[in-house]
Amino acid sequence: MDKKKVQDLLEEALAENQDLYLIELSFLPGNKINIVIDGDSGVSLSECIRISRSIDGNFDREEEDFSLEVTSPDIAEPLKVKRQYVKNLNRILSVKLNDQKVEGTLSEVNKEDIVLTWKAREPKPIGKGKVTVEKTATIAYQDIIEAKVKIIF
Repeated sequence: MDKKKVQDLLEEALAENQDLYLIELSFLPGNKINIVIDGDSGVSLSECIRISRSIDGNFDREEEDFSLEVTSPDIAEPLKVKRQYVKNLNRILSVKLNDQKVEGTLSEVNKEDIVLTWKAREPKPIGKGKVTVEKTATIAYQDIIEAKVKIIF
């Protein structure tokens, strides 16, 4: 299997729709190719089919036997590409860091970091009871071990 040819064909197919971007390209044993793509406004089934056909159509099945799967990312999978953070602005993220886990609304996405905001109940500075305060955390991409979109029903 010519991996370079697959990568080139994939890049050409993605270039036809600037909203789409590559999450993962894997070459697995048994000539199995897995491609995971995402889009700024989601990925339609027709786009997955188009990309699959543009790659598959450039190989002679008589000479090379392989399986090709083009999918969009599973909602339960962690975010892997910075562009996915932009797509998920204003959604609740659960971010695992080395020493803690932070959960909040993704309010900003920058080149170097993300900003999460959330509300917390804390004791009043004076007197009894609690007060609701808004918290923010700026987290560098390099500090993120795993970030997932929290699904709320």
